[in-house]
Amino acid sequence: MKRRVSSGSPLEPILGFSRAVRTGGQIMVAGTAPIEPDGSTTPGDAAAQMERCCAIVAKAIADLDGDIADTVRTCLYLTDRADFPAVAAVHGRWFGTARPATTTLIVSGFIRPEWRVEIEAEVLCA
Repeated sequence: MKRRVSSGSPLEPILGFSRAVRTGGQIMVAGTAPIEPDGSTTPGDAAAQMERCCAIVAKAIADLDGDIADTVRTCLYLTDRADFPAVAAVHGRWFGTARPATTTLIVSGFIRPEWRVEIEAEVLCA
């Protein structure tokens, strides 16, 4: 049985996707961008945007009765490699206990040009 949650992103109904899906003991969180509840982009630098992304991911995991400490994989997407140290520090604060397998990719851009980071996550529930 699948369970799904929405973060309220205005892109979810347009693209036809869920923020996260739980099937059995696995939670998969879609690529998560720095979107505020009103649909605007989180202001500030890459670290501020990463904080917002992680908060959205953590809420999605909790809404599906998961624990962020059980995260087994994350994938970070950055538009500027110079942002890596700041984004890595935020990732470490949110996922340091879990120590997931993590990949970081530098990409040419996102749907909104002001986005500097996105994150995906997978959780295996205990």
